[in-house]
Amino acid sequence: MPSYDYDLAIIGSGPAGQRTALQAAKIGKRTVILEKEPRIGGINIYAGTVSKTMRDAVLYLTGYRERNIYGQSYAVKQNITMDDLMVRTRYVIQQQSDILQSQLARDRVETIIGEASFIDRNTLRLKSDENRSERTITAHKVVIAVGSYSTEPPVVYADGRLVFVSDHMMSLPKLPRTLTIVGAGAIGLEYTSTFAALGTRVTLVDRNHRLLTFADEELADTLAYHMRQTGVTLRLTEVVFDIDYMRDEVGDRVRVQLESGKQIISDAVMYCVGRTGCTASLNLEAIGLEADARGRLSVDENYQTSVEGVYAVGGVIGFPDLVSTSRMQGRLAARHAFGIKRSDFQDLLPYTIKTIPEVAMVGKTEDQLNEEGVPFEVGKARYKETESSLMRGDDVGFLKLLFHLKTRELLGVHIVGENAAELIHIGQAVIAYGGTIDYFVESVIGYPTLAEAYTTASLDGISRLGGY
Repeated sequence: MPSYDYDLAIIGSGPAGQRTALQAAKIGKRTVILEKEPRIGGINIYAGTVSKTMRDAVLYLTGYRERNIYGQSYAVKQNITMDDLMVRTRYVIQQQSDILQSQLARDRVETIIGEASFIDRNTLRLKSDENRSERTITAHKVVIAVGSYSTEPPVVYADGRLVFVSDHMMSLPKLPRTLTIVGAGAIGLEYTSTFAALGTRVTLVDRNHRLLTFADEELADTLAYHMRQTGVTLRLTEVVFDIDYMRDEVGDRVRVQLESGKQIISDAVMYCVGRTGCTASLNLEAIGLEADARGRLSVDENYQTSVEGVYAVGGVIGFPDLVSTSRMQGRLAARHAFGIKRSDFQDLLPYTIKTIPEVAMVGKTEDQLNEEGVPFEVGKARYKETESSLMRGDDVGFLKLLFHLKTRELLGVHIVGENAAELIHIGQAVIAYGGTIDYFVESVIGYPTLAEAYTTASLDGISRLGGY
């Protein structure tokens, strides 16, 4: 066997890279993480973390949750600025990075700051911006976990001020009074609701006929309704034709032209149409790999590329591109790389989006069950029916259960409202183990909690069957 510097080298320190490294280290492998950014944590810290943390900062500073109790004019702080929002964001980012560094050090995972590229499948070149030096390392196996970046608009230069992508958020100089967001994916929806809660007049443009086409229709319609209630204008079934800068008596602004002939003028435009894999600097051709047009890599069921011993996980392989799935992919790739039996990766994935209100879903939708010819019934609980929701001052939302008409097996859970991203995992566990809605009726659930909505929804479903 040839001698290598490391058993495993991981390019990228995001969620996928972290979990890959920790799994390999726990089975005794010499492991190194190579990260081109100055801070360990990868793109997720600068992109995914920012949207979620900004949301929490906005909800607190605007007093949004308490307005039902204290009135619509209630706010913790008037005249909120980008600096106000970034105080919490920078704190969370620093803490995340520090905790990760501690975890990696505890498991003896080495980290090297530098941009990695392939010389051959076992040899990597590292470039350091700080001292402009180069070095090479060798590794028996390599995992590519470089993630993805926000795709730039094809029709205009994104200057990070008037036209920007989500990755630019931390450097945005000020809050726009009016904002156009192009793309209603998860990040686009999260920023739409966050800016709207700040009082920014937001226009959301998307080519689809409704929000979240993969989700339960009632859930998507409810989210659209509440967005409109906060002043959001939805321009659906619309395609952007051009974006251009303009200057008038108001100042520097941006005009978005749609193929339908409509135009939208706003202080800024945020482009949220997809992500591109960060593979351009890897010198993939040196090992015979080729990324697709969006910089993504193809892998097999074990996350191995067409090159033996080279794996790819996380955002760089595309859908579903979730932190949760990326972590699992990294763990499974590390186990396969060293001949450790892999555990099952359940197809039952929870989807959570930190909008205002939150949305979360797991299992089947009504449309899917209808297409499959599955007889089902619905049980629903409204947030305003739970004391916990009333105490919080935020009674917007519902929890909906879909269950088999005859066996009462739980088939799907769809939630819109506060803490939906936490509540969804209760339903996920019951579905995964083939449970019925009777579980929620027969179990004692703490009071007062939002989780009581599961019991209310189950009782509602049973009553529809003529039971009690």
